[in-house]
Amino acid sequence: MFTLINLPYAPDALEPVISAQTLGFHHGKHLQGYVNNLNALLPGSRFEGLDLEEIVWLADPDGGEAPNSAVFNNAGQILNHDLYFTQFAASKEGNVPTGALAEQITRQWGSFEAFRTEFTSKGTSLFGSGWVWLAEVPGGSLVILQEPGAGNPVTKGLKPLLTFDVWEHAYYLDFQNRRPDHLNALWSIVNWDVIERRYNHSF
Repeated sequence: MFTLINLPYAPDALEPVISAQTLGFHHGKHLQGYVNNLNALLPGSRFEGLDLEEIVWLADPDGGEAPNSAVFNNAGQILNHDLYFTQFAASKEGNVPTGALAEQITRQWGSFEAFRTEFTSKGTSLFGSGWVWLAEVPGGSLVILQEPGAGNPVTKGLKPLLTFDVWEHAYYLDFQNRRPDHLNALWSIVNWDVIERRYNHSF
């Protein structure tokens, strides 16, 4: 059985980028709903006892060994949100990555600013609901992906590193329909130490 992930910060720690009210609904209502739904779907299924990445890989409707949209959507959203909520910390100016990840970003995009511009643009231009991801390809190179719905890079054999949620419930209470403003604000609360650890962790 899966449980709701604990937040590694206080409910108001991400304000004003993500308000305590938004966090309460997003984490406490939306994510809890996905957890409840998945737990109801698993008993007696071939997915019972597997971890989230295994479930998402197997249940992927677009190529999994055991395609199942209901299981995929709920497991994918739990995995996505777990990665999303644990990648933030209190806002700070000049928030940029360091170390090997920063070097790889500069190697591929020329600068962190160019990477950030492309990532934000991909999130802004994704139609409807979904996620924009920075993912690692086996070997260490990086790619930016647009994933609709509950999509996650693990279905493509990639390692998810950083994600911005572009479902409206992630930002509407704070930014209404101003998705670009929300995405630009998120850069100040990314915990790059977490992203760096994900990058340095082997496949």
